[in-house]
Amino acid sequence: MRTLLSVVTGPPTILLTTALVVLFCFWLLVAAGLTSADIFDADANLRAWGLGGVPVAVALTMLTAVAWSLSVGGVLLLAACAPPCAVTGLLRMGLPVAALPVAWRLTCLFVRPLHRLFPDEPGPPDRGRARDHVDHAA
Repeated sequence: MRTLLSVVTGPPTILLTTALVVLFCFWLLVAAGLTSADIFDADANLRAWGLGGVPVAVALTMLTAVAWSLSVGGVLLLAACAPPCAVTGLLRMGLPVAALPVAWRLTCLFVRPLHRLFPDEPGPPDRGRARDHVDHAA
């Protein structure tokens, strides 16, 4: 338990932990009815990043939670399997940074099925479609 607290509150994972706490407070405000989940949709368009189809707050919450989980899990695994040394310290500092692109890709995959729950949001860009419209009038 002490190792987990050390990882969660230690550098650089503390940055993701702080972001997760801020998002948790935001969702408490949404649950209390003081704000809405789509409050940031006019300010940011995440469609180009493959995160369209859900409110910005949902996508960023998922991204932060996945990055935090990967970071904490990776550092805990590193602490359990590798002896403490300079290389382990460098890896520990690099894991949260390396977790971000992996978390982004995983979040892109998680957001796609959620699009059905948010029909008012523009969906992710269609990729690989040869034709948008087929005219069968013969």
